[in-house]
Amino acid sequence: MNDERDNRVPGPDGPAGGPRRVALVTLGCKVNQCDSAGIARRLEQLGHTLVGFDAEADICIINTCTVTARTDFQSRQLIRRAARRNPSSPVIVTGCYAQVAPEQIKALPNVRLVAGNVEKELIPELVGRLNGGPAEVRVQDIGRARRFSGLGADRVPGRTRAFLKIQDGCNARCSYCIVPSARGPSRSMPPGDVLERLADLAASGCREIVLTGVHLGAWGADLTPATGLPRLLRRLEEAGAALRIRLSSIEPLEVTGELISRLRESRILCPHLHIPLQSGDDRILSAMGRHYDRRFFRDLVHRLVDEIPGVAVGVDVMAGFPGEGDLEFENTLELLRGLPVAYLHVFPYSERPGTEAATLPGKVDGPLRARRAAELRALGLAKREDFAKQAVGSRQTVLVEGSRDRKTGRLKGFTGNYIPVLLTGVSNESMNRLIDVVIESAEAGTACARVCHEQ
Repeated sequence: MNDERDNRVPGPDGPAGGPRRVALVTLGCKVNQCDSAGIARRLEQLGHTLVGFDAEADICIINTCTVTARTDFQSRQLIRRAARRNPSSPVIVTGCYAQVAPEQIKALPNVRLVAGNVEKELIPELVGRLNGGPAEVRVQDIGRARRFSGLGADRVPGRTRAFLKIQDGCNARCSYCIVPSARGPSRSMPPGDVLERLADLAASGCREIVLTGVHLGAWGADLTPATGLPRLLRRLEEAGAALRIRLSSIEPLEVTGELISRLRESRILCPHLHIPLQSGDDRILSAMGRHYDRRFFRDLVHRLVDEIPGVAVGVDVMAGFPGEGDLEFENTLELLRGLPVAYLHVFPYSERPGTEAATLPGKVDGPLRARRAAELRALGLAKREDFAKQAVGSRQTVLVEGSRDRKTGRLKGFTGNYIPVLLTGVSNESMNRLIDVVIESAEAGTACARVCHEQ
């Protein structure tokens, strides 16, 4: 077993405060990826050089996730891998796993600093001064956090879109979720800052921005005066940026009539929503701490499809929550089979210590969770294929990506309603441009299209 002395590693060559070669790797959600992009940008501004995770590095930074037991395991694996690859280099560990289990991480090889989610933004300034010595823990009570972190993503080189974090934290207490303990209460980026960041990204050449957050639909409730996501979207529309905006996951109860109207009437908002269902059984939904029932969710999806032409509705669903028997699982399948959704994001339940669900009776064994998840994934693939086929013959706008499809060599992109498209008769000059196409065919959830004209 490692003790503190095992973690005393020599510092990198060169004086403290000098430029370093920094390896940065990220696990988890788009919010974590935005945080890492902000760290990377600041590191480069300070004169450090970013290198690949398996390259020779002076310092390694690992931004962790703790949403499942598997991501905890992956985080520990990456820490050990960093120590093996660069045995003389300190390791900095941050993110959600670092927030909830700092002492456990502190004992791992070469860990020099454990930084919580609030302290994450201090990392770039600490890199230049970090040398050998005992592991240090900088993790404060995340429940007391009130300030929105300035970390966020600029456009990623080689990518046609950017993820802009405008909200962090969560005030909900779903019984299975450790995220509020790792991310703290809901905090929002002020609307003026959102507009400024959006303008900067557009000026950099970005043609699509995904607004993201831990609990995106709660944006603005903590601001003074309080506001909401639909009002922000209206302001973004009025700013007149020549790009399109996509929303990341949003809770069912936050898909209001005002938000639906914004999506229906907007010229820049993508007709695409990702909405967590989690279960199609009312008893399981109640045990999860989800404050809606299957009827509400069914009616919401049908309303979206009826009111927003061509809208794609993606759904999160969990397999094997405690107490889920054959009847409860069949209720979930039955609901999803009948819904006009575009795709499913499926994951088996993962027990998180410290959550209410971890104490519930009726545990579902691992193999059965896996079989149920596989059945849901098969349904999701069928839904994805059906949705793409429904688009055949329609005219769509596609954002052309900056690389070609490896299998076919054709340029590719996504429609506003999130259908992957392979393009015919398109030159490299169309990369990172919005072009109008006609969908000619679809197979296995991917469409083939020809160009109408370029914008």
